Amino acid sequence: MNANEIATKADIENLLFEIKNLQKLLSASNPERKILRSLDVRKLLHISDGTLQRLRITGSLPAQKVNGTWFYKYEDVIKMLS
Repeated sequence: MNANEIATKADIENLLFEIKNLQKLLSASNPERKILRSLDVRKLLHISDGTLQRLRITGSLPAQKVNGTWFYKYEDVIKMLS
């Protein structure tokens, strides 16, 4: 498709259908490798940002920082609750 071509409603519906299929494949492909961001973890555990930071510092909750964003494995969060 060139920049001068117009996308039809059918084209957009096709694209949305393909995106939904990809989302299903990605979510079903490896559910145990779910990665959470800080906000997700705070909502899941009902804790403040300071508490989450303390859990990281003490090593109670392993985390990885990538480009300024903290990421947590879902399995680690569940393991910490046990």
